[in-house]
Amino acid sequence: MTLEQLRIFVAVAEREHMTRAAEALNLTQSATSAAIAALEERHDVKLFDRVGRRIVLTQTGHAFLDEARAVLARATLAVQALDDLAGLRRGVLRLGASQTVANYWLPPLMQAFRLAHPGVTLDLQIGNTEQIAEAVADLSVDLGIVEGKPQRNDLKQTAVTGDRTALIVPKGHEWTGKPPRTGKDYRAARWVLREPGSGTRAMLQDLLAGHGLTLGDLDVALELPSNEAVRSAVQAGAGASLLSMLVAEPSIMAGTLCEVAVGLPPRSFHILRHKERHETGLEQAFIRLADAQGPDAEA
Repeated sequence: MTLEQLRIFVAVAEREHMTRAAEALNLTQSATSAAIAALEERHDVKLFDRVGRRIVLTQTGHAFLDEARAVLARATLAVQALDDLAGLRRGVLRLGASQTVANYWLPPLMQAFRLAHPGVTLDLQIGNTEQIAEAVADLSVDLGIVEGKPQRNDLKQTAVTGDRTALIVPKGHEWTGKPPRTGKDYRAARWVLREPGSGTRAMLQDLLAGHGLTLGDLDVALELPSNEAVRSAVQAGAGASLLSMLVAEPSIMAGTLCEVAVGLPPRSFHILRHKERHETGLEQAFIRLADAQGPDAEA
């Protein structure tokens, strides 16, 4: 069994499609199929069932997938250890970031890091706060940068200066002249929310808790999976929402959105890494650079 066979198996398992896996790995379909067949034949197991043009994992395949991912994660750590011995001249740093961070805050930092370390490749995975925390925990990424603060004991969290969250409404909304003051005001409005697991949704939960409310008390018009979708829906009159000022400010400046002053505090972003894995030189360099943008504290 080789690492290449494991990479091919994981790629096929995640996509449930031989051709798409081959394209992702820059291999021919025949080479991909041959690698899977060799694994199955060598160990006398069936990893996939063929259902029409689709393939699905068997029970054996499901059990093997976690083991294959763990082996590949350990192999990546071994490569990183060798890269450390070569200094910061080369290597790969796998980053995961929640949407606001990835789309607005992180790109300038990645460019600064690339200029400082031109031989290092930066890979980026995007998800919500909970998804990125899980990716750090299962070693799919080396560092996660998120808006929320995951409640996990297996991750070390370093807080850095992030952004400011704004309560936003469409132009002409009643709150532009009279901001909400009571729980009754918040219950009377219609809302557009991000999906469960997002840091922005957690900020709204904190705001509501100060008025004795939960999300279940709100009249929710839409629940959407991205900041840009929320911004567009609010502009179209679907309701009020919370958004990062990094996302909302251009629309506020253009007059298509209005910020409602409710005294929301600035929020920190958090850099996540696994407590039990070796912290590489590349990770240390990245965190130092992020700290230089304005550190808050370390948890």
